[in-house]
Amino acid sequence: MSLVRRNSGFFPSFLDSMAREDWFGGLERFSDTMPAVNIKEQDKAFTLELAAPGLKKEDFKIELDKDVLTVSAEVSEDSKTEVDGKYNRREFKYASFMREFTLPKTIDKDQINATYTDGVLHVTLPKLETALPAPKRLVEIA
Repeated sequence: MSLVRRNSGFFPSFLDSMAREDWFGGLERFSDTMPAVNIKEQDKAFTLELAAPGLKKEDFKIELDKDVLTVSAEVSEDSKTEVDGKYNRREFKYASFMREFTLPKTIDKDQINATYTDGVLHVTLPKLETALPAPKRLVEIA
């Protein structure tokens, strides 16, 4: 069984394609704020790898509601340079994303864990014992 990925973006695909074509002269693509995800299946677990460099583990929020795993992050920063009480330069930075994954019934939801290392969030989704592949066995002939 495979994981089903759901993007919860606010822009329909038409607006997304408009942004990709750079119609507004230098407009950043909406999809650039959505981290890339690798989904790897192993014998005992699935692993999600989200590329999110520059964040801290405190920036992430991982929620499980029924069979939907939601991974989100929100970062805001206000940096400014003042000269004689007037703004010489002031930049606001705000970034957020939310990704949703519909989990198969074979996931052990109580054992899900996550780590953040070198700009990649690793979410491990262990499989239930009943979903693990059965070892080979020899069938005796009666």
